[in-house]
Amino acid sequence: MTPDGLPKLPKGRFADRELSWLAFNQRVFEQAQDPRLQLLERAWFLTIYCSNLDEFYMVRVAGLKRRIAAGFATVSASGLTPRQLEGEISRRSHEMTGNVYHYFQDEIRPALDKAGLVITDWDRLNETHHEILHRYFRNQVFPILSPLAVDPSHPFPYITGLSLNLAIIVRNPNTGKEHFARIKVPPILPRFVAVTENGVENDPSSVILAGEKVNFVPIEQIISAHLDHLFPGMEIKEAHEFRVTRNEDLEVEEDDAENILTAMESELAKRRFGPAVRLEVAESMPAFLLDFLKENLEIGTSDVFRLPAPLDLRGLNDLHDLDIPQLKYPPYVPVTPAGLAEKESSKPADIFSSIRDHDVLIHLPYDSFATSVQQFIVQAAQDPNVLAIKQTLYRTSGDSPIVQALIDAARAGKQVVAIVEIKARFDEEANIGWARKMEHAGVHVVYGLVGLKTHCKLCLVVRQEPDGLHRYCHVGTATTTRRRHVGMRIWVC
Repeated sequence: MTPDGLPKLPKGRFADRELSWLAFNQRVFEQAQDPRLQLLERAWFLTIYCSNLDEFYMVRVAGLKRRIAAGFATVSASGLTPRQLEGEISRRSHEMTGNVYHYFQDEIRPALDKAGLVITDWDRLNETHHEILHRYFRNQVFPILSPLAVDPSHPFPYITGLSLNLAIIVRNPNTGKEHFARIKVPPILPRFVAVTENGVENDPSSVILAGEKVNFVPIEQIISAHLDHLFPGMEIKEAHEFRVTRNEDLEVEEDDAENILTAMESELAKRRFGPAVRLEVAESMPAFLLDFLKENLEIGTSDVFRLPAPLDLRGLNDLHDLDIPQLKYPPYVPVTPAGLAEKESSKPADIFSSIRDHDVLIHLPYDSFATSVQQFIVQAAQDPNVLAIKQTLYRTSGDSPIVQALIDAARAGKQVVAIVEIKARFDEEANIGWARKMEHAGVHVVYGLVGLKTHCKLCLVVRQEPDGLHRYCHVGTATTTRRRHVGMRIWVC
């Protein structure tokens, strides 16, 4: 009891933020284990798990390691010391990721095989497939590969974060000396090459829909099978996949930076050269080769993940993109919100009239983003009675209609203000580019707020009407990218 006669609060009552996030990612994995879901959606959840964990290590784990190294880390509210937290993150991440990869091998991969999507190994292909892939390698792969060997005149090469690589040991038959070499798998190549008896298929969807099986061969295995083309006259002793995750957490001292934009650009230039925080290797890699990588990447044993090949399950996203309806969620076409239009029409509804008549609440993705949020901004940009538009932007797509509408509005002489969050994780560079494009068009750009991250979705439109100025306000949650929209939005006048 406390001196005031109240019961003492129990120890361990606070959950740690990082461990809570790992529990969230475990729930993502559990979606992949749900047999009620369509097969390619289950595979897609594995890609989401892996992509999530990549970012977690690049930012959260990297930040924790940096604070430990600098001596700034303190005991968290959960009662864990920084070292304890680092150890628990490592233990749980190893356990979860091992479960994910083995679940893929034991459950998802066989199920894909039965469905006609056969993720196979080079050694299991027949001679016809080998000949087809020999031609594919010579014409499409070989010209863009850049093998790098390590010797006294060539130091250990820089390994790009999240790139897939081959660690190779070659032997000179004349001298008997062995050398390490590295090949980066070009990300512009397909992660899995689809091959049938007729050749390489760019889109094998129709073949699979016709009931035939298609072999999907990991691109790194095709490269490994042709190493003699890359190292002529040398004996190939070992070839194993590996992947490095680097610290990509940006450090911008906003209070000290005279110009936050300049400070952010400086940090972005350094991002790709951050220290390694995780090493994933194929479980077949021998100990001596793993030790060589650990030494040159300056990474500890606790940050090494030995996993069954193929590495980087994000590549399953390519299979999810195939047009095979029976293996995916039934398609859903969002509708125009009833509050904005009484019935569907090819002609856009008068959004300002609807909002002036009553507040409008919508739920994305069930209501259409294009005929609501996007149309609101576009109509505001085109309406001669609109005097000003004030908008927050967190993430934008590569061809953002929202940004283009703001640019059009500024060019039309309207007062346009955009708060662009240049600290949006991994979209910093894109947002800076969009911000500068808007500035050149006459948009007044505010580069975020010091000490805060602007994630809210707000837009204020000021419109001249017969009875005076009216303000139309849009407030929303979640994202405003074109790929996927979730959350609630409301308009008031």
